[in-house]
Formats: sequence, structure tokens, C-alpha cells
Amino acid sequence: MLPKVLVTRPLPGDALERLRREPLDLRLWEDEEPPPRPAFLASLSGVEGLLCLLTEGVDEEALAAAGSALRVVSTMAVGYDNIAVAACTRRGIPVGHTPGVLTETTADLAFALLLAAARRVVEAAEYVKAGRWRAWSPTALLGWEVHHATLGIVGLGRIGLEMAKRARGFDMRVLYHSRSRRPEAESALGLTFVPALHELLAATDFVSLHVPLTADTRHLIGAAELRAMKPTAVLINTARGPVVDQRALYAALRAGTIAAAGLDVTDPEPLPAGDPTLALPNVLVLPHIGSASLQTRAKMAAMAVDNLLAGLRGERLPHCVNPEVYR
Repeated sequence: MLPKVLVTRPLPGDALERLRREPLDLRLWEDEEPPPRPAFLASLSGVEGLLCLLTEGVDEEALAAAGSALRVVSTMAVGYDNIAVAACTRRGIPVGHTPGVLTETTADLAFALLLAAARRVVEAAEYVKAGRWRAWSPTALLGWEVHHATLGIVGLGRIGLEMAKRARGFDMRVLYHSRSRRPEAESALGLTFVPALHELLAATDFVSLHVPLTADTRHLIGAAELRAMKPTAVLINTARGPVVDQRALYAALRAGTIAAAGLDVTDPEPLPAGDPTLALPNVLVLPHIGSASLQTRAKMAAMAVDNLLAGLRGERLPHCVNPEVYR
């Protein structure tokens, strides 16, 4: 009997063709929308390999639905907060992810959000489409300068470091707050470490978040942190939605506590069409497209397939979240 494999969405590149060439009983959720929870749980029965996205919650309930057959979980994402990794480890199931591949692409998007929010690019484009552009005006759609401004990076991991590199091209002063200090980056890029988050927030014109979602970083930016920022400051989030308290952000944007926000991630995700945040003129929300280049998404899918096939063969995953499972 062929190993049963579930893939929860069509994949870019040649990833699916690679899987179809393998001796597998391949089950594919063919819709572009994620499978509803009941359908996802039902489809897990007897599955030996699961290739999922960050939209699928692989928790205790899902693992129980899969049963003892499940041998590998591979997610097409860098983050894995949607997966109960400890529970997988207890069951002897290696978990794969796709680190490193989306670093520069996501940093590109983060800086694009920064520029668009600062210069009100989307708002200006809608202004033209609405027929409101009747003459050049010295006071219309004034934004904030990026060049020579101060950027605060929260989380100087791979993406945060790439964000700092892009800021150099705009002659920005870059401060950073991170779990660990990076003296080599300070020397190479002229960065300044700020040990207290509130101190960084108070000193910067733009704040860009690049931390993973953990118990410690959930609502890292809340009402108190937003009040610590300048009223002219812009917040950029390309990390995970729950890193920011969404209700507090809405209140701060509406009250003018901060000037604007650029979000590639939200809480919840996706935001319902009627969410009041979407009605604010000073927030730009994108549908989680940080890694959405043709090249990067194809590489992510290839890495996810590599992890999946290695797990099915009983080999060590090339990119394993829980290597302790092999002990």
C-alpha cells in the first residue's frame, strides 16, 4: 500500500509534479482557500505525511485525528507557531520548515510597506482613482520623510538584519532591540543597540517588527508601547499578527497616538472585510505577502517537499524544527 500524503493547498513551482512522480497516495486540497477545520481533521485519517501551510492548526486534536500513522509534518513556512511541536516530538514525528529562503524577499516587502505608509502611496493612488486630483496642491497628502529618519528594528534576526541593510541606502539611523546583542552587525552596519524596548520606541520615526510569535512576544506591542511612540511614528509589522494588540493599534491609529501603520500580518488573519481597521485612512494592510515572489515561493515549496520526502523515507529532515526527535 502506498504511503498516504496530504497536501493542504496547490503549490508553486514544480513541487506537486515532484510528489506525483513519487510512489505515493497523494491527496490534495485543491481550493485556494484553506480547508475548513472539520474537512482538514477528516482528511488526516491514516495520513503518513502532511505538507501544510501556516493556516492549518496542527495541534493535539489534529495529531489525534491523524493517529499513529503520521510520520512527518512539513510546513511551507519559516514560522511554525501553528504546529504543536512538543506534541509531535512526543510522538516521534519530525517537523520541517523552510528557514532562510524568504529572508531578503520579506525584508523587501517590509521596506516597501515602510515607504508606502510614510508617503501615503496607496491613499494617493485611491485619491486619483476617485477623481479628487484636480490640481497640484501644496498641502495635499503630506507624508513623512524616510531619508535620514530613525528606524527602530525589534528583533535583529535574519530579516531584521536585512531590513537594516536596506535602511543604509536611505541614510537612516538604525536602532535595534533584540533578545541578544549583535556587536558584529553594529560594527558592519553602524547599528545602535537599545536594551529597553520603550526607549527604542520613543526614539524612532519608524518601528519595524521582526520577532517570532512566542508566549513572550504575543502583544509585545500594546497600548502602553504605542503611547511610548512618537505621534509622527509609523509601525511596520511583517512578523506575525498577534505580536501587536490589534485593538490597541486600532485605537492608537484612530486617536492619532501614532501616525500610521503598514501591516502584512494581522490578528485575526485574514481580517474580516468589515473590520474597522480597514476603514482607517492611515493604515495599509496587505494579505500576508512577505514571501510572495515567484522565486521565493517556489523555493519554499521545494524545501517543504524535501522535508516531506525525507521524513517518509525515514531520513533526517534537511530543515528540522525538532532535531531532538532523532535522539
